[in-house]
Amino acid sequence: MITTVVGSFPLEVKSPESGKDKFLNIFGAYDPYKRLIEEVVELQFNLGLDIVTEGQVRDDMIGIFVKHIPGFTYAHNSSVITGKILPSNHNITVGDVRIAEHKLDELIKNSNLSSAEAERKGVKGIITGPSTIVHSSRIESFYKDKGHAILDYAHAISKEASALEGAGCKYIQIDEPFLSTGMVDLKVAKEAISIIVDEVNIPVAMHACGNLKGVFKQLTSFPVDILDFEFAGNNDNLKLLTEHKKLLKGKKLGLGCLDSASKDLDKESRVREIIQTGIEVMGEENILLDPDCGLKKMKLETAKNKLKLMIKLNNELSTK
Repeated sequence: MITTVVGSFPLEVKSPESGKDKFLNIFGAYDPYKRLIEEVVELQFNLGLDIVTEGQVRDDMIGIFVKHIPGFTYAHNSSVITGKILPSNHNITVGDVRIAEHKLDELIKNSNLSSAEAERKGVKGIITGPSTIVHSSRIESFYKDKGHAILDYAHAISKEASALEGAGCKYIQIDEPFLSTGMVDLKVAKEAISIIVDEVNIPVAMHACGNLKGVFKQLTSFPVDILDFEFAGNNDNLKLLTEHKKLLKGKKLGLGCLDSASKDLDKESRVREIIQTGIEVMGEENILLDPDCGLKKMKLETAKNKLKLMIKLNNELSTK
């Protein structure tokens, strides 16, 4: 089974250490996030993950996008829609993805991986989804309802998705945690996802966390290749998976098997049960193992130990 993470990591920016970096810092040319991204990628690679991320270290999932997209303002950790939402005039996350890809290529080149193992490796691009962005923002002007704003954001961010494909991403993940809240018009959400998907030819995943009892069936009809859900922190979702397995035909599943809301190491028996259930329902060739959500809010050592457990069980339970 392919292994990955949802996105964020608990690493913090460090001051420049080398003479070169200190010199660059004097003139404002030092990017502390470049080094941090490289550390995050090396950490994921050394743990044995297949698909890595740039760690979402530069900003939070809302700010990273709305700060660069016309129609939004962002201040005091609050997003406000102040005008028509338009595409950014520059790529937003592509530079960080390229840093991650360069570091991953370097690590693969200096490793003893077989060609087959190296082929499994890659970097995924991550986009915060239209419904989540708009529902996280206050509308001050231009839009009378959230639906039109959601569709305009989808058109705007689809350009970023296309750029991420051009940068060589293995696949693109759209984060939509708001879909489980009951606040979202799922018809509009689905149309917005379609706008993004239509812009790219690589696989697209959609990540939705929380209890999916009221939306599971609807989400299986979204036009994505991979549905990534939370199972470790939510028993209802595991039941829904077994009850509605026919609806997942033709899709792959991001199987959240580590409780990212808990600061304690997951019980091995519980993680094993989730993975085995996923295999029974989907077949291991259709599963990507990952945590329920991002790991940014826990201690680094805890995050590493959780991922080590996931990798261990993947090695034990995979037959291919």
